[in-house]
Amino acid sequence: MSTSSSLFVLVDDKHVPLYRILWVADTPHFCGNEDCNCEGDYEVRLEQDESVWASRPERDNVLTAIESWYNGQTPEGGGLEEPWEPE
Repeated sequence: MSTSSSLFVLVDDKHVPLYRILWVADTPHFCGNEDCNCEGDYEVRLEQDESVWASRPERDNVLTAIESWYNGQTPEGGGLEEPWEPE
């Protein structure tokens, strides 16, 4: 779920800045370790070798928020004054 600010997305109980996200897993985590707490969750990889773990709906919200941010839209669908342009 996106927050009121278009620069953050809620993953688990964390408000993650979109600009920190490097990639989002397409398949759920499975390592087979009995003590793993991330089985079935999707990895959202952040800068500095950090990750947060998302449910399927959270992962989908992250992808939607990144696409909206890239296209210069707020979560409500409105445009920003100056859309971000890749170099």
